[in-house]
Amino acid sequence: MDLAHEAPVASDSAHTPASDQHAHVLDIAGHYVPDLVLFRRDLHANPELSRAEFRTTAAIAAKLERAGLSPRVRGVGSGLVCDIVPAGAEKLPFLALRADIDALPVEENNELEFRSRVPGVMHACGHDIHTAVVLGAGLVLAELTRAGMLNRPVRLLFQPAEETMPGGALDMIAEGALYGVSKILSIHCDPKLDVGHVGLRTGPMTAACDMVSLTLDGPGGHTSRPHLTADLVYALASIVAEVPAALSRRIDPRAGLSLVWGQISAGSAPNAIPSAGMAKGTIRTLDQDAWDQAPDVVHELVDAIAAKFGVKHTLDYVQGVPPVVNEAESVALLRTAASRALGGEAVTSTPQSLGGEDFAWYLRRVPGAMARLGVRALGDKAARDLHQGTFLADEGAIAAGVRLLATAALVDWVG
Repeated sequence: MDLAHEAPVASDSAHTPASDQHAHVLDIAGHYVPDLVLFRRDLHANPELSRAEFRTTAAIAAKLERAGLSPRVRGVGSGLVCDIVPAGAEKLPFLALRADIDALPVEENNELEFRSRVPGVMHACGHDIHTAVVLGAGLVLAELTRAGMLNRPVRLLFQPAEETMPGGALDMIAEGALYGVSKILSIHCDPKLDVGHVGLRTGPMTAACDMVSLTLDGPGGHTSRPHLTADLVYALASIVAEVPAALSRRIDPRAGLSLVWGQISAGSAPNAIPSAGMAKGTIRTLDQDAWDQAPDVVHELVDAIAAKFGVKHTLDYVQGVPPVVNEAESVALLRTAASRALGGEAVTSTPQSLGGEDFAWYLRRVPGAMARLGVRALGDKAARDLHQGTFLADEGAIAAGVRLLATAALVDWVG
């Protein structure tokens, strides 16, 4: 992929021809990319877990300040907001660009010079790439502002704690990060998409993801006399098996709602009925209505099954994130930007994913879209995936992402 490919474009601005803006994006991005690669490597070597991204936040703020911008670090020290406001555009709505900055509790299994120095912690989801991309887009747009080529205000959001429930998006929103914002864009690394390519999809893109934690309590007893006690293991097994099946009859099956248990525990001896047991799992769906219905239906089903066996239970249902639903106009904006910045052949359709993403909370309040950013090295046949110690991103994705988001800020849209 020739990242310097330039497609014919129409005028985006009454002040500056789009071809000039486009050329400036390419030139300025090319100037910043080497430093952004080094910046990303530093983040990768020094990952920080959710709500502890203090070093990361300070490093981002320092870069923005050196570019003449005024980042606002959150009071807790993790995460920040930075506005880029051209003269005369103070009353226009913001386009927000969001990056998540936290790492995962995953041990890195790559032999890189800049591999994680923190035992058991790694940027296994590409948030270091996301951060470098949004930072780079901000630096490019700051220069375009000084040159009089940016006509709309842009807000950079560097969000902590995407990997937790509840996530940091809710904190940012509660603190006013979306005040004055009329559209928001984001990118996410895709290890199954070649570097230099962008995956787009209108409508539901990622799933709602909830956490379910169940505990059962009973008197316990001998396995020779189950009729004199409550057979807690049988009750637990029944709930684990029956609730997922019953959900497909209680909620519209077209919603594709799925309950999958990932942890089950009860007992320590083969001839003793235990007095306690537990199960934990996740519920996922691409459908907004199904997500809204799921908590009440799950509670009702568990109550009914537990009652049959005379066991007490506690069900903790945590709604984590809604589905990411990309707005059509925002997808069109990203498609135009990708074609102009990377070439028309760079744009591809991306499939839906049942993974959760707290960018969805922003989309519940303002329209926007998330794009998949290709990070697979050309010719790489290894089976790599997110949230694994072998996750590896081609750093050419940084240049592609910067050009994509910086160009998106220059494309006309109604806000």
